[in-house]
Amino acid sequence: MQIFKKKTNIVISYIVITFGLALFTFAWSTFMLPAKIISGGVTGMSSIIHFLTPGNVSIGLLSLLINGVLLLLGFTVMGSKFGANTIYGIVVSSLFFILWQDMLHIEQYINGPELMGGNDFLCAIVGGMLCGIGMGLCFSMGGNTGGTDIIALIASKYYNISPGKVIMLIDLVIIGCTFFVSHSFDKVIYGYIVMAAATYVLDLVIDGNKQSYQIMVFSSHNDEIGETVTKEVGRGATMLNAEGLYSHREQKVLLMMVHRTDKPHVMRIIHRIDQDAFISVSKAQGVYGKNFEKLKL
Repeated sequence: MQIFKKKTNIVISYIVITFGLALFTFAWSTFMLPAKIISGGVTGMSSIIHFLTPGNVSIGLLSLLINGVLLLLGFTVMGSKFGANTIYGIVVSSLFFILWQDMLHIEQYINGPELMGGNDFLCAIVGGMLCGIGMGLCFSMGGNTGGTDIIALIASKYYNISPGKVIMLIDLVIIGCTFFVSHSFDKVIYGYIVMAAATYVLDLVIDGNKQSYQIMVFSSHNDEIGETVTKEVGRGATMLNAEGLYSHREQKVLLMMVHRTDKPHVMRIIHRIDQDAFISVSKAQGVYGKNFEKLKL
C-alpha cells in the first residue's frame, strides 16, 4: 500500500511539472515572442539566436542543444548532481516549444499582442505572470528547466558568490542583449518587467499558501490570550520566561507560529483581550513540524 501511494505521488508530481512546463512555454510562445519581448535564461538565449538567424532556427531545438551542452558541462564539473527531474524538464520544455511554435504555430490562433491591443507592456505583465505560475508549479514539485542554474552552481563552486546572484547577473546580460534583436530600449525594459513579474508570481505560487508568521506577545494577560488562541484558532502557543533588562522584572512572553490565514484571527483575539499588549510579528522563512510543512531534505 505504501509503495502504491509513493508511486501515485511521483506520477502526480510529474503531471504537475509537465503542466507547469506547458504553461511556461505557452506564455513565451503566445505573449512574449510574438511581441519580440525576451526574458532571461536559456530560453532567452535561444530566442535571441532564433531572431538573429536568417532561417529562424527552432527555439525548442536551440534550447535542447544549449541545455544539453550545459548539462554535460555540469556533469563534468559537478559530478552526478543533476537528477532525473532536471533532464526531464530540459527535454519536455524543449518539446513543448517545438509543439507550440513549429507544429501548431499557436501564435496564429492566440496572439498576445493582438489580444492586448498592441500594448507590449500588458504582454510583458501577462507573459511574466504566466511564466511565474508555470515555473512555480514546476519548482514546487521538485522540477526545473536546467539552464543557467547549472552555470550558477559551477560558478559558486569556484568563487565565493551565491548561485542566485549569478543567475540574476546572467539574466540581466541576456535581456540587455535583446537590444540587438529589436533595436529598441523599450523591448529591453519590457524584458526586465517580465523577469520581475515572473519572479514575484513564482514566489507567490511556491510560498504564498505556505507563508507563516511568528507572533510574540508581551502582556499581563498572556495566559488568557494563549488559551483563547488554542481554543478558537486551533493553534498551539508556547510561554517563555523572560526578564526585563532595565527593570529586572520577570515576565512571560507568549510565542505563537500561525499560518497566513490564521494571523488576522489571532490579532483580533489579542486586541480583544488586551489592547495595550506589545506585539512583535515577523514572517517566518520556514516552519516545519506538526500542523506545518514537512521537512524535505
